[in-house]
Amino acid sequence: MRRVGFFSGLLPASKLERDLAFQCVLSAFATGSFLTGTAVFFTQIVGLSGAQVGLGMSAAAAVSLALSVPLGRLSDRVGAKLLWVLTAFAEAALYLTWPLIDGFALFVTMLAVLAVVETAGRSAREVYRIAVFPRETRVRSMAYMRAARNVGYTLGAGAGGIALGIGTREAIIAVPLLTGGLLVLNGLMIGLLPQVARPALTQTALEQAGPAALRNAGFVVLAVCNGVLSSNQVLLNVVVPLWLVERTDAPQTLLAWLFGTNTVLAVLLQVRAARGAETVDGALRAVRWSGWAFVLSCLVIGVTHETVGWVSIVLIWIGHITITGAELWQSASGWAFAAELSDHRRLGDYQGVWGMGYQIEPIIFPALYTFLALHWGTPGWAVIAVIAVTAAAVSHPAARAAERHLVRIGAPIGS
Repeated sequence: MRRVGFFSGLLPASKLERDLAFQCVLSAFATGSFLTGTAVFFTQIVGLSGAQVGLGMSAAAAVSLALSVPLGRLSDRVGAKLLWVLTAFAEAALYLTWPLIDGFALFVTMLAVLAVVETAGRSAREVYRIAVFPRETRVRSMAYMRAARNVGYTLGAGAGGIALGIGTREAIIAVPLLTGGLLVLNGLMIGLLPQVARPALTQTALEQAGPAALRNAGFVVLAVCNGVLSSNQVLLNVVVPLWLVERTDAPQTLLAWLFGTNTVLAVLLQVRAARGAETVDGALRAVRWSGWAFVLSCLVIGVTHETVGWVSIVLIWIGHITITGAELWQSASGWAFAAELSDHRRLGDYQGVWGMGYQIEPIIFPALYTFLALHWGTPGWAVIAVIAVTAAAVSHPAARAAERHLVRIGAPIGS
């Protein structure tokens, strides 16, 4: 039966897109189930304090940031698909050993190792996705995969929630075992994906392939700007929930509806939001839309500490929807920039630098935005809006500088 109407765009057209979308559902289901009960597992099963859990996660984030570039280069040396498969199985093995963790030192060590594996796997996955799709369908395909990941995370959160609802030690311990088992299947599925015509490079060949990504100043700045704009996730998951509870009269049950709305919109609209963002010009247009949506969210939500009743509920809901818009446009622009403005002779190197931008977000913005919103109130929301506008504005000259660098070194753009 031919798919028609609004829902015709919900399923990918090609088998490769559908296979990768299903892989995204599977891997997101696996990790989403564990993330839902992370705090409970570490405190009740491992026996750590909340402060110790936070410190361990901060250490893991620092490891990811420090090793992002060398681990990205590793996919150039090893080959993207092979490294992706190896890290998928390594990640599965780590989750299967979580129930054996005992004590803070072992916990931090395990998180650091997991951060290395996840960072290497993420870079390899991005290199594979850029290399396997032709330029004209690349951004659309990634949009389908992001929508699929949202479905997977939702299913995983439900599974984790069931375990937490049961509440027994055995049920909570079963969660990382479920995650590990699903990630084994994920590794097998990645192994069945087609190869890409991208041979592994020796160190000599890598040095001859062109200047390192860190020497492309425009690309580095653009990666930072993209990381700043990706802080919409901090607003969605941290700042707005705290603001709603502490600074407004809106009922806390509204949070469930907000997260549900975000998930539904992300699944239904991500592919549509990515249309037209396949080129650098299109990506810059998406950046502008993302920046304005970010600003509108700050303006709307920032006044809700003065409103009451249904007015607060409606304004917070509108603000959350516009943050979702910022998320969808930022994601689309990020995929295009990462592909179009990378030197494809050193694709892993460039994806490592691009990943550094994303890793800035969890290190800086939860504390910064929470302080600005909860301690400064409306002026703080205004400062958050200025940060987003600045990142969107700086993205434009940074992207053009990255383009000029690629032309200067003889690397065809978006090859």
